[in-house]
Amino acid sequence: NSLAESPVILAGSHELKKKYLGRMTEELLMAAYGVTEPHAGSDVASARTSSRKVGDEYVINGGKMWITNCGHANWIFVFTRSDPDPKCPAGKAFTAFVVDADAPGVTVGRKEWNMGQRASDTRGVTFDDVVVPAENVVGEPGGGFKVAMKCFDKTRPTVGAMSLGLARRALDEASKYSLERKTMGKPIVMHQAISFMLAEMAMRYELAKLAVWRSCADYDEGRRNTYYASIGKLYGAIAANRNASDAVQVFGGNGYNKDYPVEKLMRDAKIFQIYEGTDQIQKLIISREHMRNYM
Repeated sequence: NSLAESPVILAGSHELKKKYLGRMTEELLMAAYGVTEPHAGSDVASARTSSRKVGDEYVINGGKMWITNCGHANWIFVFTRSDPDPKCPAGKAFTAFVVDADAPGVTVGRKEWNMGQRASDTRGVTFDDVVVPAENVVGEPGGGFKVAMKCFDKTRPTVGAMSLGLARRALDEASKYSLERKTMGKPIVMHQAISFMLAEMAMRYELAKLAVWRSCADYDEGRRNTYYASIGKLYGAIAANRNASDAVQVFGGNGYNKDYPVEKLMRDAKIFQIYEGTDQIQKLIISREHMRNYM
């Protein structure tokens, strides 16, 4: 829910917050964040879902893909192109809305069966002449791109924290197993090859945690945290994936079997390198932010 709520918190009007965030505190509801499209993932500015103003309302057409919570959402944050002119800069070409999930013309697709994180309800959604009142615009008309980008400074530390949880779980499972499993007459943790692997897992976890905490601290203090948000998100994903892979290695053949917990961790970890900005996008941001000090 935090991803869908973030743009409303950051840019929504008082009335919009009261209407849509208020209900989230009153009952157990879910919301979805609709930005990604089948052909527009990392390249958000290539989104084709459109909106056009008709009187005091907007009409939305198009589709989104890989939308978390979509099958159970009460409302959806929807990112649309409101200026069809391809020469219009991204900062003025997009408008964002809150759309009621049960609005006429909203069609939710089937649940996607993903590699990991299968408890997450991930679906596509289409909008066919969906009418939305003008008061449901998030921020200013034409300012949707800025709203979506601003949210990442708030939400990437959250994804980094999720990665930390998986990295820590993998470390815990591998550590406990290394005490139980014996080879050559002693627990495998007594072999340097295994103990060094656990040391590296612990290092990755602790270093990623510091980066995520720094990004959270900067955000809480009102400082621009783009640099550390991307570092925390990127290194958290790396730590999660490397730790999950190493945990499978520590478990040996058992780690490859579904009767043991670490194969699931390995499947669950991969998406951290993809959603909320791929590893490669984070590196672009980090390099850009780093070079601000020299240009």
